[in-house]
Amino acid sequence: MHPEFPQEGIIHLNHAAVGPWPRRTEDAVCRFARENVAHGSRDYLQWLQQIDATRELARALIGAPSAEDIAFVKNTSEALSMVAFGLDWQPGDNVVFPAHEFPSNRVVWLAAAERFGIEAREVAIGEEPERDLLAACDARTRLVATSAVRYDSGLRVDIQALGAELRSRRILFCVDAIQHLGALPFDAPGCHADFVMADAHKWMLAPEGIGVFYVNPEIRERLTLQEYGWNMLAHAGDFSNPGIEPATSARRFEPGSPNMLGIHALHASLSLLLEIGLDSIDHEIREHWLHLEEGLRAHGCQILTPRGRRAGILTFRPPVDDLEALYARLQGRGILCAMRGGGIRFAPHFYLTRAQIDQALEYLGEAIHEAGAATVR
Repeated sequence: MHPEFPQEGIIHLNHAAVGPWPRRTEDAVCRFARENVAHGSRDYLQWLQQIDATRELARALIGAPSAEDIAFVKNTSEALSMVAFGLDWQPGDNVVFPAHEFPSNRVVWLAAAERFGIEAREVAIGEEPERDLLAACDARTRLVATSAVRYDSGLRVDIQALGAELRSRRILFCVDAIQHLGALPFDAPGCHADFVMADAHKWMLAPEGIGVFYVNPEIRERLTLQEYGWNMLAHAGDFSNPGIEPATSARRFEPGSPNMLGIHALHASLSLLLEIGLDSIDHEIREHWLHLEEGLRAHGCQILTPRGRRAGILTFRPPVDDLEALYARLQGRGILCAMRGGGIRFAPHFYLTRAQIDQALEYLGEAIHEAGAATVR
């Protein structure tokens, strides 16, 4: 058992939904709460320094050139909405995105199409999603939006290849990285992303209600702001200044008071990920993934996630008729997972042990056997 994750009675294979906090994040939240109770806002200047420090950690996670390129948001949906409703769409423009995306990366484009009179092109994708998305683009395509990793099948999009081609066509590129950040290395400039956003409560192992938003500094001021407040101003803190000029940094997307508790928690969680290193985390997750794949096939399961496109998610179809009953059996045994994409979704993080993976496979085999016995009866 990893010292940062002293979990009892569960094997957490659900990091693609809501991940657990590491112990250091619990400690950071409790410490912040105790300080607040005992001293109120006496140490507010130190809290502001923690915001700066967390912004730097987020910069390293995303691979951004500067911490000034990072904004803190409530969630992925908020950041996607800032993009969808901040661009200067013109009638006849279109936005391209994959069909059957998680709703966050679908509803904003449909809503923008309705408001601005643009076309929302929802594209069926296959084994080569980059090719399918590019084929749907034309001279009026303003933006392509995609998840870096599909939430259901776990298919990983080659965002480097896709981004390079979009940049050559002068098409903006928006990446929902919620199933990528914290599990795999990420390089925002390297994949030519103009916008990258992700909640922290999945692979980043932090609370809900806090997320990160990267905007390419070359186009930052092209997004029309939808929210205004004291914190996004160039002169934030000078409360007597009557101006409304936004900050030139990504702080322009943070209108009001920060989620100080969430930022303290995020700082702790990101410190763990960066301390271990994303290359090492990717390696550990890959080993878990391959071991699970082997064990699942031994139990007669069909693997739905293509190995060559894997990230952290492994979706499979077990050999049972009643998928929901099998899922309930797994949950009852403390195997935390999800039903997605027509199968069961496992999403292991780096800290799990081989013994825990084997235990999950053993429980799954027993559940499949019980399901078969129930069918016979």
